[in-house]
Amino acid sequence: MVIIMNFFYIFIKSIFSIVALFFFTKAMGKKQLSQLNLYDYVIGITIGSVAADISIDLESHFFYGIIVMAVYTIVSILISHYTAKNIKLRRFVIGVPIIIIEDGKIIEDNVEKAKIDILELLQEARSNGYFDISEIEFAIMEANGKISFLPKSKYAPLTPNDMKVKVPYKGLSSNLVIDGNIMVNNLKVIKKDEEWLLTRLNKEGYPHVSDLLLVTCDSKEKLTIYKKGEDSVKSGCLE
Repeated sequence: MVIIMNFFYIFIKSIFSIVALFFFTKAMGKKQLSQLNLYDYVIGITIGSVAADISIDLESHFFYGIIVMAVYTIVSILISHYTAKNIKLRRFVIGVPIIIIEDGKIIEDNVEKAKIDILELLQEARSNGYFDISEIEFAIMEANGKISFLPKSKYAPLTPNDMKVKVPYKGLSSNLVIDGNIMVNNLKVIKKDEEWLLTRLNKEGYPHVSDLLLVTCDSKEKLTIYKKGEDSVKSGCLE
């Protein structure tokens, strides 16, 4: 009986800690893992550890753990706010970019300062499509640990602007149907309604929205339709 009660208690605490962790993480902002700096990473690990601890530790008080998570969240938000306002504080807390390649030459002192070795640098360069260091004008390690590469002008890929070629505006595509469900808010964004969508789909030979996996619409109102259980894709334009 005690085991069952403990199991139920842990289950309830786990649910509440997950909910609390979700809201605290949401409050700290939407950063991808690759965008996290060292401070964000440490805060994230600590809050996650506290959430796990208050879930399985039967002796700890649940609300004490919530208070700890709240304190870490508030401190993180305050630091993010003040580092955005104060450049000196930002440099101290988050760090500064480090130039590790300049004009195709590796700056050894900065490589050591960035705490990476030559093999890691070469691997990052290859991952970004540079198999010859001499083709790189600059390589900069950002504060989040990601390395940005700028190729020398003669090795940079051509763009339509370089070739003086005019390309049509593409814009963003809107997801109008996802897994058989109509995205009403997305329709409002492109200033259309469900009747318009259903008419278009019916004209393309899809009378049942529930049969569709995904429907997208580009800036020229061209629909791209993915049907459930099929590998083929059908595109439809306005007539």
